[in-house]
Amino acid sequence: MSLKRMIEYSMQDSTMNPNNSGAENIDDKQFYQLGSHLLHSIEVALEAADDALDLDLDVERQGGNVINIRFKDKSVIVVNTQPPLHEIWVAAKSGGYHYRWAGTMAKPLWLDTKTGKELLSDLSEFATAQAGAEIKIVLI
Repeated sequence: MSLKRMIEYSMQDSTMNPNNSGAENIDDKQFYQLGSHLLHSIEVALEAADDALDLDLDVERQGGNVINIRFKDKSVIVVNTQPPLHEIWVAAKSGGYHYRWAGTMAKPLWLDTKTGKELLSDLSEFATAQAGAEIKIVLI
């Protein structure tokens, strides 16, 4: 899918997505702040899980907007922000996922564009499956 088509898809009327009905609109600066906070929270949670459970995780930030999470079995989860689309993308063993903003500044929320499932819940599930131990990821 071309970048232009992805942007058009992402910018469709929010009434077409029932998950977005209560979302506050965010601008590029707010997206950057929310995405940065989200990625930082993910890093902190994974580092804490690694310390507590000795999971041998390698959590690496690339270019400011990408996190690569390498597991003992050599599998990887990639989490990155997509500024033109105001989305967070996740690639895991189980597949690729796109999460769109569906929250408020007071209550951040990112929901999968296909399933409506919440990002951090999904990411916790993906990381748990790939690590072989329970990992809980929350916003700090």
